[in-house]
Amino acid sequence: MDLNTVEVIDVPTRRADVWPLGPDDAVLAGGTWLFSEPQVHLRRLVDITALGWPPITLDDSGIELAATCTIQQVSTLSAELPTLRGDWTAAPLLHQCCTALLASFKVWRTATVGGNICLSFPAGAMISLAAALDGIVTIWRADGSEYQLPITDFVTGSATNVLATGDVLRAVHLPAEALRATTAFRKLAPSPLGRSGIVVIGRLDDPADGGRCAVSITAATVRPYVFEFPGVPDHAALRAAHATIPDDAWTVDAHGDPDWRRGVSLVLAGQICAELR
Repeated sequence: MDLNTVEVIDVPTRRADVWPLGPDDAVLAGGTWLFSEPQVHLRRLVDITALGWPPITLDDSGIELAATCTIQQVSTLSAELPTLRGDWTAAPLLHQCCTALLASFKVWRTATVGGNICLSFPAGAMISLAAALDGIVTIWRADGSEYQLPITDFVTGSATNVLATGDVLRAVHLPAEALRATTAFRKLAPSPLGRSGIVVIGRLDDPADGGRCAVSITAATVRPYVFEFPGVPDHAALRAAHATIPDDAWTVDAHGDPDWRRGVSLVLAGQICAELR
């Protein structure tokens, strides 16, 4: 869709040139959502793709996904990791989470990690991935500083997050401890290619990393919920944790009633725990 109110497109090549950013400006990376519907308030686009960020950085601490990394690159990395890092057994989860995004292969090649996270929609596939793997986001501020926080604190509700005017998401880091874990994935959608109504992911850390178990629920809720246990929980412990999700935290839209999401997410979480035992 043409954004016929936009008057300027800036393409910074240095960090300092990204700012100033105001309420009439939008940061552009993939733009798959930005160009999907009218944005009548916008007057300027700031294209950050020329900043030259490596899309994926691997080191012993884990994986850093740049905000400009595409969904396709995340999916491809899932297949490459067994050769690059054979002990990162959570590798299949990267591609699995990509499939939770309602998008064609053409969109995968353009849509970015940063855009998916910053939109903060309940069914954000990269939010599901980061929540399951203890993802930490890095945010740049206009004054030259930056800060980090867990994805579970970044997303505050349906299409809301902690970003202030002028803030730019730089990257999300997935720690090696989480990548060494065994994972289990469940997704339900009203149709095979439809937007995810429920995404539940379980992660069982290697004994050398403490053997912790984490169960995350996304898409079904307006923000990520992650429950941690010292090991794979029994059904009573799982049910008690699940019951702490507030009534108003269940997503309300055409892709599933809140009561369905509440009940089925617990069933899927039980299946995941059984698989991880």
